[in-house]
Amino acid sequence: MLHDFSWPDQRFRTISLCSGCMIAYHAAMIVDCHVHVSADTPEHGFLSPRVRDSLLFRFMRWRLGLTWEDGAAAEGDVAAKLAATIAGTEQLDAAVILAFDAVYDSDGRFDRERTHFYVTNDYVAELAAKHPKMLFGASVNPYRQNSLAELDRCVSRGAVLLKWLPITQNFSPADQECLPLYEVLAHHNLPLLSHTGWEQMLPTLNKHVADPALLAPALERGVTVIAAHCGTRSKLGETDFVPQFMRMAQEHERFYGDTAALNLPTRSYAYESILKNEEVRRKLVHGSDWPVISLPPLSRLGLRASLRLLGEKNWIRRDVLAKRELGFDADYWNRAATLLRLPQSSSRSPDG
Repeated sequence: MLHDFSWPDQRFRTISLCSGCMIAYHAAMIVDCHVHVSADTPEHGFLSPRVRDSLLFRFMRWRLGLTWEDGAAAEGDVAAKLAATIAGTEQLDAAVILAFDAVYDSDGRFDRERTHFYVTNDYVAELAAKHPKMLFGASVNPYRQNSLAELDRCVSRGAVLLKWLPITQNFSPADQECLPLYEVLAHHNLPLLSHTGWEQMLPTLNKHVADPALLAPALERGVTVIAAHCGTRSKLGETDFVPQFMRMAQEHERFYGDTAALNLPTRSYAYESILKNEEVRRKLVHGSDWPVISLPPLSRLGLRASLRLLGEKNWIRRDVLAKRELGFDADYWNRAATLLRLPQSSSRSPDG
């Protein structure tokens, strides 16, 4: 499938990444590798009442100016808000929009009762084809009956990575069912973006699969792994997996971590260790986790800078600006493009 990218300054062109798959790239492309979208129509996906009525989700809707009286209208409003937010973030060249597969039972059947958030691959692929700054991030639960065929289909539609949230999708990255998908990912050189640590927006179905060490089988089979959130806690009292993340980042060449949601007060504690360690710092990848709010880390930026950044109403742009002030270098800003196979001949930072 050919993505019709219409970049106004004509700095982009298309290249072939795989059979039947084309994508645009920039010589020094800055990509947000972790952006969500929601769906609420039968053909595109759904949210469970538990998620839709949760305090966190209602707060997010209010702050973004979104209503949810009608599923189809709400879905369109979210997509429009996302497109406008990305377009208004001039520091970014593109963002990976993530599909989100359902929960499946041990026989590979769709488990509607335990699925709280579902966004189909086709919907996200359609958004990516329609909006020039969106890239398609696929999601395939390894327990679904047709997982290998679905992953191949997503690759043919231009997917740039595979997204998992095991504690919500109810499987372990170390399960035997994951191994065939790892072979396909390695064959296509498609990165795996897998949530590590804890989660607040969505219900936890399996609290035993938050450890980044469970991703070792993927690394052993040649998969490039991006550990979302670097193994951080989502609230006090939870197990902190940042030490495990750091150890794996130093021991495995293909193991990285994204900074999605690290500006939240409950996760920003990780900056102290991951930014101080030069080897780990070279493994960090830019991600925002929109529509999760980005709050400038007060303890690192100070009150004046934090208040100034809070004046930025575009949350994706605010996340970029806060991380720029944290001192991330050009390699950080360009790393996602490298891992997603979007070639770059030079590098730049959001202010250059």
